[in-house]
Amino acid sequence: MGVDPLMPKPSEQRVGRPRLQRDNQQWAFDWVIKETGRVFHFQPDGRGELPTSVRSHAMISKHLGLAGRRLERIARAEAEAGHPETSMDFYYRAALQFMSAQHVLFSNNDEKRYLHASLLRCFDEVRARAPYRIEHVEVPWNGTTVSGNLHLCPGSDPAPCVFFIPGCDITKESWPHPSLNHALQRGMHVFSFDGPGQGESNLRGIRLTADNYEQAASAAFDYLVGRPEIDPQRIGVYGLSFGSFWALRVAAHEPRVRAVVAPWATYCDLYYLMTEESPRYKQLFMYLTQSATEAELDAVTSRMTLDGFLGRIRCPTLLVSGEYDPRSPLDEVYRLYDQLTAPAELWVFADQHHAASLVGGARRSLSEADINELACDWLRDRFAGKALAHPGKVLYVDPAGAGPNSSSVALKRKWYE
Repeated sequence: MGVDPLMPKPSEQRVGRPRLQRDNQQWAFDWVIKETGRVFHFQPDGRGELPTSVRSHAMISKHLGLAGRRLERIARAEAEAGHPETSMDFYYRAALQFMSAQHVLFSNNDEKRYLHASLLRCFDEVRARAPYRIEHVEVPWNGTTVSGNLHLCPGSDPAPCVFFIPGCDITKESWPHPSLNHALQRGMHVFSFDGPGQGESNLRGIRLTADNYEQAASAAFDYLVGRPEIDPQRIGVYGLSFGSFWALRVAAHEPRVRAVVAPWATYCDLYYLMTEESPRYKQLFMYLTQSATEAELDAVTSRMTLDGFLGRIRCPTLLVSGEYDPRSPLDEVYRLYDQLTAPAELWVFADQHHAASLVGGARRSLSEADINELACDWLRDRFAGKALAHPGKVLYVDPAGAGPNSSSVALKRKWYE
């Protein structure tokens, strides 16, 4: 039997995936995890969400899994006590713990399957107790299925829909929280998607490629436009973090997108994410792409680009970036923004990094981030036919100011202008 030249030699392997050059930084990465409680986004003040019992990356799945178990026990007890609202909130918190726990495992082993099944089990309990209907949707695509959660806004008339694309570190369960659904408050449905590289798609072995995310999203659009509750002329895409990259690729590929919001910029050459950011990302994308070697991974990520795609977008577009986001250098963001020909705005949050916020501060989960409110307002305005306030401009959002919707927001690209 011949030897597959793409398979790594035994000396190039580690448990769960082939070795990477950045694995020689693991000792420093583990120290940073212990000291900061974070696996990425090290710039903010204060400790991250990892418990102090976590002393290395290898410990995360167990200790977050144990935290998820405890929250699930609390949720069950509250349900038995006749407190459905409290029970739902704790089931949601448990689901998020299991989501984070399963994410750090870069192979579909027994522990990964256990933790991901726990995520889905807890979110099923959330759906059963939500104040409105949430459907778990399976969409046939490319000989397999991709999944989403459809949060249906009550009402008899077809309503707009927000197509939510999570980042590469979270899943469709991360937003919205049923008790804090910013889209529903504004009369809009939400479809939260697990495309290739996310959640259920990973457990099904769907390999992320340079261009299959937008193809899978189009299959989901086929499903959504057939739902009588959804107005097919008012579907907008909201993509966060790495979801911002996918959102823009979807908008370039899919003519049924009526508006796109892409905050927490991941627009630039993936060199920055794979080489200058946390070692976590190259390890993660090795798993998501199912690459056999680092060279194969590099070949895939080198084709994941927005160059040449932004000019194809025809709908109103909002980009949002932190001034010092390490994965998206600002001059590169400007270069890409200038490729847009559709009505567009770019909001630059001064002195911020990746997860830009109007007011900053700690938050318990993504559902509490104020960017969700800003995004939903912006989409609602577009669905209502409201023109952009500053088409083609860069809004420099100073921390001492009143935000991007203020009449006094600065229109400039550099802090010194």
